[in-house]
Amino acid sequence: MVKPKNIITMRQPELGRKISELRKAKGLTQEELVEKCNLNVRTIQRIEAGEVTPRSYTVKTLFEALDFQWEEVKNGPENHQKTYLFYLYLAFAAGLLYFFLAFYEIGMEYEWIEDGYVGNRKSFTAIKLLTFLSYVGFLSGLLYLERYFPNRLLKVALWVMIGFNVVLYSLDMVALNSTILDIQDYYWIKLEAFGLAYAFLGASYLAFKNVKYGLAQVIGALGLIAGILIFSGVGVLFGLLPLTFFEIGQLGLMIYFIQKIGRPSSPDSLLVA
Repeated sequence: MVKPKNIITMRQPELGRKISELRKAKGLTQEELVEKCNLNVRTIQRIEAGEVTPRSYTVKTLFEALDFQWEEVKNGPENHQKTYLFYLYLAFAAGLLYFFLAFYEIGMEYEWIEDGYVGNRKSFTAIKLLTFLSYVGFLSGLLYLERYFPNRLLKVALWVMIGFNVVLYSLDMVALNSTILDIQDYYWIKLEAFGLAYAFLGASYLAFKNVKYGLAQVIGALGLIAGILIFSGVGVLFGLLPLTFFEIGQLGLMIYFIQKIGRPSSPDSLLVA
């Protein structure tokens, strides 16, 4: 029996590669390994490809079938999973906070653009900063979920959205707290940038497969429509409705994915992009 090195904390895709190497070293096909551990071929394929993160019990079964020593430790996969889920719930809470703050921020920004009235600049600055941090926290949670449910297009779209938020909220901070810049100087650029980012983000959700009731496709279509309307400039107000449902849909999809991760089921039940 071979003693593993830090095998308990190994993550995908490294775990899948390790299982594949062990199987090939023993001269086994995936079908032959299936017979030894009572899993199905599709499960083995997904694990080796790094598309799903198997439960502790499944990994243990595979290692035993491959004569690879399994060591139980305090910080094993199940405990790591609890930590991951806690982080994801925090990201969901951040998304929920952003959803409500955004309405308040949009109203204040409308007054700023139309009337040049900001009110208490310190309060508005604090609202914008909190809105930015909560949204980036939520997007970071979606990025983390991408590890479990691979979607490269979504990963790129999320980084683009984070980048646009960093740049544009920084400009807002300068415009709010100095006289060297005014929101009117870059407002249309801001609209087009966010419109493009939302359209890209919406399109990326269309790449998900096997989500119940076509939820990812509906969310993706809403984001795409909202992004196009906002990007056009003339349809900004019309874009707020699909954008609102898009944000609600993202929150719902995050909960759906979190439940998938926490559910005591086989890797076959996990979504694959």
